[in-house]
Amino acid sequence: MKGSRFRLFIQAAAFAFQNGYVKGFLKGNIYKGPLKRFCAPGLNCYSCPGAIASCPIGALQAVSGARGFGVSLYVLGFIVAVGALSGRFVCGWLCPFGLAERLLYKIPLMKKRKSLPGHRVLKWVKYVILALFVFLLPLLSGSPAFCEWICPSGTLFGAIPLLAVNESLRSLIGSTFFFKLFLLALIIVLSVKYSRPFCKYLCPLGALYGLFNPVSLYHFTVDMDKCTGCGACEKVCPMDVKVRENPDSMECIRCMECSKVCTAEAIRFSIELRDGKCLNSHHDRHRDSKQRKTT
Repeated sequence: MKGSRFRLFIQAAAFAFQNGYVKGFLKGNIYKGPLKRFCAPGLNCYSCPGAIASCPIGALQAVSGARGFGVSLYVLGFIVAVGALSGRFVCGWLCPFGLAERLLYKIPLMKKRKSLPGHRVLKWVKYVILALFVFLLPLLSGSPAFCEWICPSGTLFGAIPLLAVNESLRSLIGSTFFFKLFLLALIIVLSVKYSRPFCKYLCPLGALYGLFNPVSLYHFTVDMDKCTGCGACEKVCPMDVKVRENPDSMECIRCMECSKVCTAEAIRFSIELRDGKCLNSHHDRHRDSKQRKTT
């Protein structure tokens, strides 16, 4: 589908932009310039040799674990601003690890499944990880628990490229690295068979952004007068969202795949103010374009 290829292009461009420090990949070091003071919107590891900005989750833990600090208002403010504007749009369009999961799922191996067994319960695990590994443990122990023990993005885009090029770092490899390598391998295998398992069940950044889906400016509605109940939108949804029942679900990553398969044009993405006034709409633009062509 043309729209899917466009989103893939945007995801690849976002990855290239967020990891534009090519010298880091060649020499096995990390960019530490002034741009690292700012956060990238997606789960893009600080230790990735190409990363030009910080990861919001990593930054939250770093401040929580620092003596004399509790929670970074700057980082929380950044997450709130992105979430209030677009909800989990970042997950569907800008996150580097989300791109990796999408490409893995396209590999023609194994019989594809949408979600793991127990999906309805497992999807809440990411909120436990958010509370425990991002806030509580860093605050109590001073260590970045999520980055240290779980984050597959850090292993894939950070540790592996650095170790491959920088021989001096290999002496630091310990049991924690091998545990994370096993976890990454497990997530990769699951991502080939199941659609975006890390996003669904483990990602704390997606959990934070998802809290804003019901109230974000970037709004998602289903016109029930137009909807035929064919179920095509739910079949194509990578996050297994019941689109007709809960169009602004906290699981929705705003990928717009559902709207592309809706022949009735019942699904609408728009920017909407609190008074309900629609500033812009995907289907309104499509309708206006057709009207201009006929006049």
